[in-house]
Amino acid sequence: MSKITRVAGAAIHPWLDELAKLRIRIFREFPYLYDGDMEYERSYLANYADSANSLFVLAQEGNRVIGVSTGLPLSDADEEFQQPFRDRHISAGNVFYFGESVLEPEFRGQGLGHCFFDERESFAKELGYTVTAFCTVDRPLDHPMRPPGYRPMDLFWVKRGYIKYPNMVTQYSWKDIGDSAASSKPMIFWLRPGA
Repeated sequence: MSKITRVAGAAIHPWLDELAKLRIRIFREFPYLYDGDMEYERSYLANYADSANSLFVLAQEGNRVIGVSTGLPLSDADEEFQQPFRDRHISAGNVFYFGESVLEPEFRGQGLGHCFFDERESFAKELGYTVTAFCTVDRPLDHPMRPPGYRPMDLFWVKRGYIKYPNMVTQYSWKDIGDSAASSKPMIFWLRPGA
């Protein structure tokens, strides 16, 4: 059984490079197709390092980190993630934002995804947040790099009580595999009220 550890606030500093490496590796998969580099990762992850109430949920096998799930107060997240809430008059002070869950492929399907959500939702509740939220990239159904038999995680998220808001969209940029430069992608929000 994998060991699960919560690391919060300034204590996440030693784990930033581990998350960066996992993000680069795992987000190469569809639908993100992310062609990442450590410099970009360090810039992105700076918000987690600087937030007093950020969270890493670590999954480990022995000394090996096999997965990480993250979160932080929406008010500490990048501007691109905050604006759709302001547009709908939802106070950032009520929302705990889930960044990513990345997990090595051989450990998927063993309940760690639920554990990641349980830990982040519990942490958000302990801090008094009433809404948890995340967003996912929106790729067209006919995307040329969509693998045969690909199944999105929508059903998993719905079973966890999250509602997809197709009109609540932000744009976020990164470099896709095979591209020469970063490009903007639509990201759709999912919210769970009553955290």
